[in-house]
Amino acid sequence: MTTPEIEELKILLEQDFGKTLSTTTDFEVFSLYIQKKTNERVSPSTLKRLWGYVSDKHKPRIETLDHLSMCLGHKNYAKFIQWLKTSTRYNSSFFAAEQLASNDIQKGCTVEIGWSPNRIVTLSYLGESQYEVVSSANSKMQKGDRFTTGCFIKQQPLYLPFIERNGKRTAPFVAGRNGGLTIINMK
Repeated sequence: MTTPEIEELKILLEQDFGKTLSTTTDFEVFSLYIQKKTNERVSPSTLKRLWGYVSDKHKPRIETLDHLSMCLGHKNYAKFIQWLKTSTRYNSSFFAAEQLASNDIQKGCTVEIGWSPNRIVTLSYLGESQYEVVSSANSKMQKGDRFTTGCFIKQQPLYLPFIERNGKRTAPFVAGRNGGLTIINMK
């Protein structure tokens, strides 16, 4: 059993450790790492259960979460959660951005998007936030592909839950993973 706070604790611990935990050896070495940093022992098998490396539906003991939080410099798990709630790292916020919203586009208009390195895709707006690829240069998107999005935001990746291709849905797709969209033009 896990919570968003536990998942964030695991992410931060892996960052602190400098490695994703994915093998039995990783958990054994990480257990020693925790003991060295905190003078507290968390067994490799406990870590494996917490990380989902082995099946387990039990809630982790607070003592385990305390030791893991100590590894990151917090007094205990409660203090870690308090830090999460007050840290600006996790605050939602508004931001200024150049964007093109679907509700600002007329059906039949053409939209051009681009991202590094050298990807250019021309889209036809079909209405109701639906787009069809008219042309694609250096992208995995293909002519005839269709997708739904509410807007395009410059310098942000375009995340799509799927692309409709030949009557089938693809896996999720991201355009501009590094650096986001660099071109957004309505023609």
